[in-house]
Amino acid sequence: MAKYKKSAPSPETVNEAESIAKATQRPGQTKEQTKLIAQGIQKGIEQYKKQHKAKQRERDKQQKRQKRAAETASSEVDEVTVSNGSATSKLPWLLLIASWLGFAAYLLFVGNLS
Repeated sequence: MAKYKKSAPSPETVNEAESIAKATQRPGQTKEQTKLIAQGIQKGIEQYKKQHKAKQRERDKQQKRQKRAAETASSEVDEVTVSNGSATSKLPWLLLIASWLGFAAYLLFVGNLS
């Protein structure tokens, strides 16, 4: 798998990390220490965003799977309905033909007795 270049953090993330670091700055803390704290906060924000995106992708995949499963189930129900409908439409015709054949056989049998 190819390694991706690490992208530069977004300006919003940098600004947010700096403002949080400055808000929690202690008396006597150097600018370098504040900068390191801001970088740590920035990494934490980026990690949180990555995890959030991964969870969102997983939820989207799950929704797509459920949607496909529902469509598959509905198409199977439609196929069963169609196949049952065609068998049901043949049954009355078969019964009609059988009754006519039975009637004809009865006439032939009674006609031969007389």
